[in-house]
Amino acid sequence: MDKSERALACFKNFNCSQSVFSTFAEDFHIDRTTALKLASGFGGGMACAETCGAVTGAYLVIGMKHGHAVPDPEAKAATKAHIRGFNSRFAEIHGSLLCRELLGVNISTPEGQQLARARDVFNRLCPRFIETACKLLEDEF
Repeated sequence: MDKSERALACFKNFNCSQSVFSTFAEDFHIDRTTALKLASGFGGGMACAETCGAVTGAYLVIGMKHGHAVPDPEAKAATKAHIRGFNSRFAEIHGSLLCRELLGVNISTPEGQQLARARDVFNRLCPRFIETACKLLEDEF
């Protein structure tokens, strides 16, 4: 089972950010429980239909791979370059990084949640974003 498939299986029980990050966490010796907790607040566009959770989950992965833990302007710039590259490729494929634009509904409101369920966007659209995030990350590694 590849990482996209594992992330999609995870998405049956967890949010989009958790699904992406936890799938790659083992590559960085982060246990699944910790990964799920770290990414839990980023689903649903950070709970306010902003940046897609699959994207923020990917940011966590990129940070683990390329981030810095001591002051290092070059490493900081390199991490930002990786994020910008990911953003560009994801937006080229899907047209946006924003949850509300990707889903066509603002899921941060009760009305938006209801409309999202009626349109089945979590099953129809979100898996595409998770799969893209995973594939882009796999291409980078």
